[in-house]
Amino acid sequence: MAVSDTLIDTLFDGRYRIVRKLGAGGMATVYLAEDQDLGRGVAIKILNERHANDEQFVERFRREAKNAAGLSHPNIVSVFDRGEAEGTYYIAMEHLKGRNLKELLGARGPAPVHIAVDIARQVLAALGHAHENGIVHRDIKPHNVMIDDDRRVKVTDFGIARAGASQMTEAGSIVGTAQYLSPEQARGAQVDQRSDLYSVGVVLYELLSGKVPFTGESPVEIAMKHLSDTPPPPSELNPDVPEELDKIVMRALAKDPARRYQSAEEMSADLERIARGLGVSRETEETATQIIAGINAMPTQIARAPTIAQSPPAYPAEPVYYDYEDAPRRRPVWPWVIAALLLIGALVGGLYVYNQIQDELASREPVAVPLLVGVHVNQATAELDARNLQYKLRNEPSTEQPKNFVFQQDPEEGTKIDPQTGVVTLSVSTGPPMTTVPDVVGMDVAEAVATLKDANLDPKVFFINSPAPVNQVTAQGVKPDKQVQEDTAIRINVSKGPKPLEVPGVLGVPYEQARATLQAAGFEVAREDVDSTQPAEVVVGQDPGEGETAVRGSTVTLQVASGPSTATVPDVTSQDEESAKAQLEDAGFKAKPERVDTLDPCLDGFVTDQDPAGGTDAEPGSHVTIFVGRYKGPDICG
Repeated sequence: MAVSDTLIDTLFDGRYRIVRKLGAGGMATVYLAEDQDLGRGVAIKILNERHANDEQFVERFRREAKNAAGLSHPNIVSVFDRGEAEGTYYIAMEHLKGRNLKELLGARGPAPVHIAVDIARQVLAALGHAHENGIVHRDIKPHNVMIDDDRRVKVTDFGIARAGASQMTEAGSIVGTAQYLSPEQARGAQVDQRSDLYSVGVVLYELLSGKVPFTGESPVEIAMKHLSDTPPPPSELNPDVPEELDKIVMRALAKDPARRYQSAEEMSADLERIARGLGVSRETEETATQIIAGINAMPTQIARAPTIAQSPPAYPAEPVYYDYEDAPRRRPVWPWVIAALLLIGALVGGLYVYNQIQDELASREPVAVPLLVGVHVNQATAELDARNLQYKLRNEPSTEQPKNFVFQQDPEEGTKIDPQTGVVTLSVSTGPPMTTVPDVVGMDVAEAVATLKDANLDPKVFFINSPAPVNQVTAQGVKPDKQVQEDTAIRINVSKGPKPLEVPGVLGVPYEQARATLQAAGFEVAREDVDSTQPAEVVVGQDPGEGETAVRGSTVTLQVASGPSTATVPDVTSQDEESAKAQLEDAGFKAKPERVDTLDPCLDGFVTDQDPAGGTDAEPGSHVTIFVGRYKGPDICG
């Protein structure tokens, strides 16, 4: 039954939503993730938990992020982010849709010559940029060469890259992959950019022939072949490979770095000439010819045992023939041989018995227990085996030592014990104590923090805008029910309410217009009528005010003028009817015309009187009756 990956569908480091696993290696696992901040897909490489406390692996991981992040080139995978989260380390990098070169070789076999040349030139372009920046990759192999959907080559995994020349050993072991090691890497000697070019030669050899130059039953056997053997030219395995391309590969595989290509640009230039149907450089011609002829030694002198000069045996001028019948009879020698053999057997047997007695006596002598605290369990048991001491292992959680390291021993260092009866007990760390991550989504922040602390976890609270109630946990960085180390930091996102909006100003605006403006901005509106000298229905106040912030959906209260309680009626007598009506309406009143007959033709259409009279107070909006003259006599106005 398949085991589900607990990181899938979780929010890693509060930013990366893990979608699915892309691949796994001995040091790290790579996932496809969505960057929540930038809204893009990334490949996130997470150091395996079992290596998170191993300083060597952590240093290699940090070095990969630092080296790759400092390089910007179309043929190098881009690194976007790096960090430490949830008890381990990660790198967020460019996500490539494609396959690595090793997968393509396994699926399709050797590449056509022109494709092999193109891939090699793109790898060399990447290395040329890295070398210009003082970085030697040190682990070029098909597994670290990606081919995307656009057939662009991308070099990745700068985990063991170093700035400038460096020794090729870490913690006593050779760094790199055996099939692609340069001779100087195999010897643990100093390397430089030419070591990368040797590895490119191996990759190109495999691209052309479908096989690596050297194989063996162990990495040591393969490394020895890199030091001493010369492989057959690729054309012997693939007749389609032209002779000129053989020469490029064989020069790249020179044992002596001084005979190889000295730069990625130089090797790429030879490949470019091949692509155009031209010959290789004269130096490549001469070097490759010598290597193929068998002149391919390392530049070190190997000491030989001195030879002792001897005089040739003196033979008679003429051969002497023996006549066995006439020759004198010799005494048989076999009795002496038997006697010598018996004597030797007695001596050997006596020596064996003597050694057995001495070993038995030595095995009974007390042996001092070595210091084993802080030592890896494999090394600790090897030391005890070398002293013929018995031991017992106890695997227990511990924060004192990393996983698989001894954190306690009994008896202590220097104590002498009998190898036959004494037992050394080693307490071996299984890593820090583990705990189960609880589900705190939906809890109040105080309850969630207490729950995580009760599980011996370290809550990290981040307040974010959310439609959820204030102080409610909306997400957690590690999926519930996952087993993690105690004291692991767990991110929780806590709602601080919806994101505040700026309130628009509506003072002096008619109420209906003001309400529409606020509703369009996402607010509810409450009305409050107030006495004011302002015209009725005009907004004279608001809360919150203009420029203040409030959450979407909250209520803005508007104070709306109900108009003054009384107003002075203007005097409109002697004005024509239209002018009088306009003046009254401007003052907040409604004009009510009434016709009155008049014998004065000059008063026709003019206000002769009003009720209420001008200068009196009346309720705004009330009617003012205006008496408008209507002439009923002869036309005598002049």
